[in-house]
Amino acid sequence: MSATDAGRTASAPLTDNPVLRVPPASPAAAAAYFGASLAFHADVSDVASALASDGDPGFVVIDTRSTASWDQGHVPGALHLPTVLIPEQAETLLDKSVPVVTYCWGPACNGATRASLALAQLGYQVKEMLGGFEYWAREGFAFETWEGRTQRTPDALTAPVDADDCGC
Repeated sequence: MSATDAGRTASAPLTDNPVLRVPPASPAAAAAYFGASLAFHADVSDVASALASDGDPGFVVIDTRSTASWDQGHVPGALHLPTVLIPEQAETLLDKSVPVVTYCWGPACNGATRASLALAQLGYQVKEMLGGFEYWAREGFAFETWEGRTQRTPDALTAPVDADDCGC
């Protein structure tokens, strides 16, 4: 019996199925992982919903991109704090008792992750907005540009067309 075979159990048989080739984690491990993921991430729809509700959402949104990117479009009410400026400007712009939600361009950009790391190292509570500005615009939420406020038709592949939310 090979070392690989020896580590398998009756509940985790050898398979050619690429999804199950590595067995799923135990329910306890999965609960810990997904719970941690939610502690680190927020999605675009949840951020938009919280910002649209009456009163203080309880967090501040930070756009971590360049000034040219900010001018091209940003979440209304977001603060502009490029990642490179966080060490020198965060303490003058942010209150450490207020959680921060960072975003950058989109799923293919890790700028918000780098910004979140920099803020966490300075003692801020921080979450990253999954999807970034790309999904904010694709889901049809209003955004501001150097020319003013605008909004796009929701992309049916990213947001429900005839419903207030996706039900998740």
